[in-house]
Amino acid sequence: MAHISDLIATDIEQYLQAHEKKSLLRFITCGSVDDGKSTLIGRLLYESKMLFEDQLAAMEADSKKYGTQGENLDFALLVDGLAAEREQGITIDVAYRFFSTDKRKFIVADTPGHEQYTRNMVTGASTADAAVLMVDARRGVLTQTRRHSYLVSLLGIRHIVVAINKMDLVDYAEPVFRRICDDYRSFAEQIGLADVTFIPMSAYEGDNIIESGANMPWCRGTTLMSYLETVEIDEERLQKQPFRLPVQWVNRPNLDFRGFAGTIAGGIVKLGDRIRVQPSGKESTVARIVTRDGDLAQAVAGQSITLTLADEIDISRGDVISTADSPAGSADQFETTLVWMHDEPLLPGRPYLLKIGAKTVTATVTHIKYQVNVNTLEHVAARTLDLNAIGVCNLSLDRPIAFDPYADNRDTGGFILIDRLSNNTVGAGLIHFALRRSQNIHMQHVDVDKAARAALKHQKPCVLWFTGLSGAGKSTIANLVEKTLHAHGYHTYLLDGDNVRHGLNKDLGFTEADRVENIRRVAEVAKLMVDAGLIVITAFISPFRAERQMARSLMAEDEFIEVFIDTPLEVAEGRDAKGLYKKARRGELKNFTGIDSPYEAPEAPDVRINTVTMSADEAATYLVLELQRRGGLGD
Repeated sequence: MAHISDLIATDIEQYLQAHEKKSLLRFITCGSVDDGKSTLIGRLLYESKMLFEDQLAAMEADSKKYGTQGENLDFALLVDGLAAEREQGITIDVAYRFFSTDKRKFIVADTPGHEQYTRNMVTGASTADAAVLMVDARRGVLTQTRRHSYLVSLLGIRHIVVAINKMDLVDYAEPVFRRICDDYRSFAEQIGLADVTFIPMSAYEGDNIIESGANMPWCRGTTLMSYLETVEIDEERLQKQPFRLPVQWVNRPNLDFRGFAGTIAGGIVKLGDRIRVQPSGKESTVARIVTRDGDLAQAVAGQSITLTLADEIDISRGDVISTADSPAGSADQFETTLVWMHDEPLLPGRPYLLKIGAKTVTATVTHIKYQVNVNTLEHVAARTLDLNAIGVCNLSLDRPIAFDPYADNRDTGGFILIDRLSNNTVGAGLIHFALRRSQNIHMQHVDVDKAARAALKHQKPCVLWFTGLSGAGKSTIANLVEKTLHAHGYHTYLLDGDNVRHGLNKDLGFTEADRVENIRRVAEVAKLMVDAGLIVITAFISPFRAERQMARSLMAEDEFIEVFIDTPLEVAEGRDAKGLYKKARRGELKNFTGIDSPYEAPEAPDVRINTVTMSADEAATYLVLELQRRGGLGD
């Protein structure tokens, strides 16, 4: 390796001690495609002497094979590790690199410039203290420059360097630099970026990276390395905030020890401090602050610790331990900003998993207030959010969580959304505040409950949820099932798709978003009817697995019976009693399931009815017997 410090050769122990005490700055490079982000990082690694001899040799070989700089070294190849990146000369994934100087340690995230990979930029920015926003001097401020700047602002990165790169390709002209500064400054003021430093540079030639050089005598500002070595680190600011410890693990090695482990997300904690646990609101005092190296009298933001408390109170993974004087909030409804990161759009009403810290709950977007146009900052009406869209949305959770506004604490105010079926991360969000309704609306206790209502009716309430293509026979079979049950004295109600759209859901169309909302409303009504002690029968196409899973999650484990009316498309289309398939084939009926809108068949339904081999009467008889077998018809 090229030398880092002379102490390595003379006194390794002294070097390690000095290295351990250095502060750590996390920063990202971002901007549009081909603005020189990877080249800049490669240059920083090269100039800070952080490359092994074999890495230098590999870079020389790769520069000849993949390089874009002729006979010269292509520093971008130090960072662009994916084969596709090297072949295309772009960054796709987030590449993290470590380097250090005599003054500070650094972790830099090289984030993608392509709009398609904006989600990866958000990932890299989520833990950064500073951002180096690259601008090609030849092209100036672009759409992706604005998008990344807006995201940087949203994600709470307070220190911004606008690195106006490739000045060598515009003959180091000061007017070009000044024009870009003025253009960017007006946009930065609109999005609230106050701490912006402009540095003209050439990552390829090395101008203004480590040293100023002679090519831009008109530039009297800082070099990039000097800026990075002196900029304030967020941990210093976090230590001044109220104490927050998101609990990652409840440590119970034996009967005599029960501790709560995690990394402090804000503030300082001392022995004897009064704390409050959110969302439960229970209080105690700190008995011990335990670390691997022994107990401490106090601990600060960024340290990993285990707390023991003076009182035995119930604390679980995902709870937040706060100072009692200024505790975290607790709520189940929020206004948030969402960055959508998946090819399939966000659909209000569809349930997702929300992960904040170590806590995972079920979340639903109840309302998209508006989408932000990153070029004009205009607020645009939206019913869904597509890939890379940024929107302000109301969010409802299935239980309260501990939180802080993201502007106050990124760790306790930031979250991700996860698809319940694929387990893919589909969105990243920032909490603004709890909605007032979450504090003012409470469940009212009633003395007559579901069990009492069911006992009066001598039946076990449940939902028979029919799903299948249009024309499969859902309504016909559901009607026969209800007639049979009614004839035997059972209390039922049939919710049919067409009938519901004449009243409760008459305002909904047949877009994907409207179909999700249609099923959400029906599921909530079915839940109320089950609570009333009824046997509920629903006949809806309900084409999406996610919404059927949502409906199931509203009921007790044995109260939801998914009935798949399994009829091939050609058979259902051949029946076409309502003439809907003909209209869809002629293009007169858009978003028709099975034709131009998908149907996601159940993978493991509770009951499967094959209408090719079974008549409607046989199917109804079979379902009544199945209901009796499951104990739904009492004794």
